[in-house]
Amino acid sequence: MSRIPTPATINDAPEASRPLLEQVSKQLGSVPNMFRLEAQSAAALEGHLGLSGALAKGRVPAATRERIALAIAEYNGCGYCLSAHSYIAANLAKLSPEEIAANRSGRSTDAKADAAVVFALKVAQLRGRVTDADLAAVREAGYDEAQIVEIVQHVALNVYTNYLNEVAQTEIDFPVATGVAA
Repeated sequence: MSRIPTPATINDAPEASRPLLEQVSKQLGSVPNMFRLEAQSAAALEGHLGLSGALAKGRVPAATRERIALAIAEYNGCGYCLSAHSYIAANLAKLSPEEIAANRSGRSTDAKADAAVVFALKVAQLRGRVTDADLAAVREAGYDEAQIVEIVQHVALNVYTNYLNEVAQTEIDFPVATGVAA
């Protein structure tokens, strides 16, 4: 059970958050627990949706965004995010079980994506204090300055959702990922 109350329905959420949850419902076909939890603060929910929406228009491919999310969730030990992103990676991004396992280990079976995942994990592990060599490696893999900035934002967004779900102990409403306690 979540340590922060999660509204059971959109109508149970604070009034200011309801239109935002309706948008989530339209986009996803349902409203996962994390978004209903986040709805306790319309400002937080709006900020999350705004950043997510902006990054979705960016140049880092959707599959690589999922790879990064998996690496960061594993690093931070967030069972909710591991389960959510394992489901999304398999069913929407169409990543193989081997790729998902590699991503959770901070790697990728795709050479270019591997550079992004390795760099993203270093950003998290080193709290942004990456080396010149780390930047050179991601550039050499074909990522430009805009994509590097986006990778850093993806790390920040995933750290936020990991921390929120760990603080709240959000009930997992996705198939529970391997190695995650339900």
